[in-house]
Amino acid sequence: MSRTSLKHLAIIMDGNGRWAKERGLNRTKGHEKGADVIRDITTYCSYHSMIESVTFYAFSTENWKRPKYEVDFLMKLLDKYLKKELPIYQKLNVRFKAIGNIKSFSKALQKRIKETEELTKNNTNLTQLLALNYGGRAEIVSTVNNLIATGKKELTEEDISQGLQTPYKDIDLLIRTSGEERISNFLLWQLSYSEFYFSDTLWPDFTSTELENIIESYQARTRRFGGI
Repeated sequence: MSRTSLKHLAIIMDGNGRWAKERGLNRTKGHEKGADVIRDITTYCSYHSMIESVTFYAFSTENWKRPKYEVDFLMKLLDKYLKKELPIYQKLNVRFKAIGNIKSFSKALQKRIKETEELTKNNTNLTQLLALNYGGRAEIVSTVNNLIATGKKELTEEDISQGLQTPYKDIDLLIRTSGEERISNFLLWQLSYSEFYFSDTLWPDFTSTELENIIESYQARTRRFGGI
């Protein structure tokens, strides 16, 4: 892999609540604006010459601890987002895929997710992954248990990599917005040799122009993967 390769981009979208608070708005307004930014960044990635996959951390296994009204709103927003995005996925030739345990969602939302995956499965320009009810540790534990259930007695790194929900690409670049500098149980296995970039921008204010500048900075780095 060359030092400039960027096939898989991952983003921790942080700062929706603070963005809304700074404007005297309900936190839900920040989430609405944040959903618009997902669309903008996905569109940018779909035109980028190297990016094949972009994974957004949309809802973690820990997010259930938030107030019920906010969780309920996020579930409705996700359903609305997918319904609205489907024509855009098709226009941009983008495949949608969910990672995480969606069985905790309502039957209707599960159906929306699966239908969107099915209707876009043949799109080839870009894969957009939404991490939904996702936790990196839970993914690894689930993968190991699934492999054991097949009768395997000893596992290799390749076994686990292929068993994960995102088996086809490790993460090249992880971006986290809002100034926080942690990975919050996101894609723990896939981030082993990733480059990190922490932006002070709150997610609703994040733009494709800033992303382009980050990518330029990333491409100036030398990735050694443990070598010299």
